[in-house]
Amino acid sequence: MAAKKAKSAKNKPAPEDFRSEALALALEKQDVAAVALALRHGTTVVPLIKPGARDNPLDSGEVWTYRDPNSGDLALLLFSDAKNKPANLPPGVGIYDATWLRKFLAAHPITTVFLDIAGPHPMQADPVELLKALDA
Repeated sequence: MAAKKAKSAKNKPAPEDFRSEALALALEKQDVAAVALALRHGTTVVPLIKPGARDNPLDSGEVWTYRDPNSGDLALLLFSDAKNKPANLPPGVGIYDATWLRKFLAAHPITTVFLDIAGPHPMQADPVELLKALDA
């Protein structure tokens, strides 16, 4: 039984896996080109309403988005580090790459993207411009 516990703990992502150092540095500098490069070639942390099933690698979970109650606008929140996600958001997180981000932005009526919205270095991006940067 102990061997099974050790094996399952070994497969869990470490806290440092839920961080993009390149994105964190780009946001710190508020460098739009570096943010685009970090998103294009790295990963980003995304809040999840419901994490994916552990035994199904095709289930990536259900992404949490914010809908403005007055305008109906839909925002996607991305984070450079899971530690930067505000506690009032759902507790689950996923880590996704540029391919996922392209598909998600193309499939959903996202009106704005917030990066590290609660800091330490927040930035806002237009989804159309973000898609252009991902495809550059």
